[in-house]
Amino acid sequence: MKKSLKAATTFALTMLVIALALAGCGSNKEAQETPAAESSGPVKIKVASLIPPMTDILELIKPVLKEEGVDMEVVILSDNVQPNEALANKEVDANFFQHVPYMEQFNASKGAKLVPVQPVYDAIYGGYSKRFKAIADLPDGATLVMANDPSNIGRSLQMFADAGLITLKDGVGIEATQADITANPNNYKFEEVDLLMLARMLDDADLVAMTPAYASPLGLTPKKDALITEREDSAFSITLVAREDNKDSEAIQKLAKAISGPEVKKFLEDNYAEIALPAF
Repeated sequence: MKKSLKAATTFALTMLVIALALAGCGSNKEAQETPAAESSGPVKIKVASLIPPMTDILELIKPVLKEEGVDMEVVILSDNVQPNEALANKEVDANFFQHVPYMEQFNASKGAKLVPVQPVYDAIYGGYSKRFKAIADLPDGATLVMANDPSNIGRSLQMFADAGLITLKDGVGIEATQADITANPNNYKFEEVDLLMLARMLDDADLVAMTPAYASPLGLTPKKDALITEREDSAFSITLVAREDNKDSEAIQKLAKAISGPEVKKFLEDNYAEIALPAF
C-alpha cells in the first residue's frame, strides 16, 4: 500500500514538472512572437541618403521622430544607385535623395516596387558654366554635360530645347534621348556622366546641367549663376521613398509627417531659399 502511494506521488510530481516545463515553453514562444511594435522601446528605422540638403533635413527631424517613438539612423551612401538598391533589398526602410521619374526608371529596370511617400522640395534645375556668362556666348561645337540616367537625360534635353539650343521630336518631353534631337544648328556635343561627376565636369565642359544639390557646394545658385533654368515642374520634387510593403507602416508615416513639418519648411526657407522650394 505504501509502495503504491509512493509510486502515485512520484508520478504526480513528474507530471507536474512536465506541465510546468511545457507552460514555460509556451510562454517563451509567445514572448518570441510578440510584435516589435508592442515593445516599450522606440522603433528603429534606417533611411539612406547622399548629400546635403537631404542629409541635413534628416538630421534635423531626428529629435522630432524620437519624441514619436521612432529612432532613425541616417545611412549615407556614396553613389546614386546604392540608395535604391539598399531599399529594394530591405537593407534600409526608406531613402531620400531622388525625384519620382528617377525612382520609376529604377523600378522599370530592376523590377522593384519602390513608391513615393512624401514630396519635400523642388530643386531648381539649371545649366552652369565657368567659361561663359550668357547662354548666347556658347560657341559652335560646345560640350554640354548631363547626368547619364534616363530621367535626367530627358530632363536636361528638355531644358536645352526650352532654351532654344536644340529641337526635340514632338511629345517626347522628359523621356527624350539624344536620338530624339531633330535639330542641333550649333553642332553642340553632349556628354553623359555619372550624377556625382557633374560638379567636376565644370572645369572641362562648356555647360553642365545639374540640380542645386551639386551646384551649391561650388557656391553656385540657379537664380544668380545658372545660364538657363528649367520650367517649374513638380514631377521632379525631391521625395521621400519607401517600398510598397512598408509605405503604410506607422514609422514611415511618422517620418513622412516629420519631413514635411514646419521645422523643415523653415529650414529650407532660412538656408536654401534660392535653390530649394518646399513642395508641401
